[in-house]
Amino acid sequence: MATKVLAKKIAQMCFLKKASDVALLDIRKVSDVTDFFILCSGDSDIQVRAIANAIMETAKKDGLYPWHNEGMDVADWVIIDFVDVVVHIFQKSTRTYYNLEKLWGDAKIEYIEEKIAKPKLPATKAKKKSVEK
Repeated sequence: MATKVLAKKIAQMCFLKKASDVALLDIRKVSDVTDFFILCSGDSDIQVRAIANAIMETAKKDGLYPWHNEGMDVADWVIIDFVDVVVHIFQKSTRTYYNLEKLWGDAKIEYIEEKIAKPKLPATKAKKKSVEK
């Protein structure tokens, strides 16, 4: 799977537990550390943990295993390292304080919107109503 496709797929996983402000930073031209950062925010330590767990569980179901993760104990800033893609899940105040978007300001930043799958409705045939007299 291409790295950018993988990054966008993981970014969509953030929405499983209602993450906000999901951003994809392409740092390939800025650093050799990784290819992409995904940044997202949660309102509390409970939500940050829930987002992280949802990403790791969903990724494993898709055959993607994180190399490392840390920060789950305090859940102020959780990092999930998929090697080519590193996910940063912050509480909002911590994200504002560290401001990674500014720190990595030379990176291309794309803000991600949640893709909502439209339910498929079964095809139905219109039935004529019979009128009884």
